[in-house]
Amino acid sequence: MKETISFEDFTKVDIRVGTIVQVNDFPKARKPAYQLTIDFGDLGIKKSSAQITRDYAPEELLERQIIAIVNFPKKQIANFRSACLVMGAVQGKNVMLLSPEIKVKNGTIVS
Repeated sequence: MKETISFEDFTKVDIRVGTIVQVNDFPKARKPAYQLTIDFGDLGIKKSSAQITRDYAPEELLERQIIAIVNFPKKQIANFRSACLVMGAVQGKNVMLLSPEIKVKNGTIVS
């Protein structure tokens, strides 16, 4: 387990629901990855790089709702700027994306 944080620390993390609207291969990434374009409703469109090629085909990702952290600073990954972190459960080398059980409005806050 990681170090204990306060509830105040947790409230600083902005976790939202978004829908993947575009998936592109990312050949310049060091590890196999996709470039995802995600619609977060009123927050707008954000992009993310995700190392999930072994677990998901692009067509499985399109129109899928996901959970992501949207308030990290942008991160340069090769020639791509990632603006959010898509969340998943990691088991060994496999990553299972986190998503709402039923469809919700894009931009919905996760708490």
